[in-house]
Amino acid sequence: MQPKPSIHSRRPNQSDPRVQRTRARILAVARELLPEVGLTGMTYALLAERAGVTRQTLYRHWSNRAALLSDITLQDPDLSNPEPGTDVRAVLTAWLVRMRTALTVPATRTARLAMATEADHDPDSAQAMARILEDRLAALNKLLEPTGLQITAEQYTLLYGPLLARLLFERTEVTDEFIDTVVTLWLTTIDHTPTRS
Repeated sequence: MQPKPSIHSRRPNQSDPRVQRTRARILAVARELLPEVGLTGMTYALLAERAGVTRQTLYRHWSNRAALLSDITLQDPDLSNPEPGTDVRAVLTAWLVRMRTALTVPATRTARLAMATEADHDPDSAQAMARILEDRLAALNKLLEPTGLQITAEQYTLLYGPLLARLLFERTEVTDEFIDTVVTLWLTTIDHTPTRS
């Protein structure tokens, strides 16, 4: 006889509108709370209290804090992806502008730094970081489809790395001119001739 799944292992039905509303409310509260109390202060007990849910509800949606931080980073309702296009430079520039905007949101910045800090000793954080990279690379490649260019993970790192360094480590402004320089230099490193099928 199979053991009954624990309360934490029962996953909510993501297509249920009530579940979607609950997740959206919890993520909105988490985005407000994270910059206010920091990573160590944002416990599931405090988040549950502020969001008006139980801790069990949080664990059903996010079995660990890294999964929650990953969703804070990936599911910002105020940020939309740029439109696909045939101009590689325009798509990459719009992508980096969107990334700049996302990383100036205090919750996103805190979540990214927290996962990066914990990734060396926490497999969940390392997995969350990998999930974000895969998700963002796939989204950018989707935008680039009309150009015929599809980039690798290494090429993606070379594209967004300067932005992360400037925003998260140097703590300096990322200007439009800086983004233009990054894109110009990046384009010199690849052959962006459209592939033919």
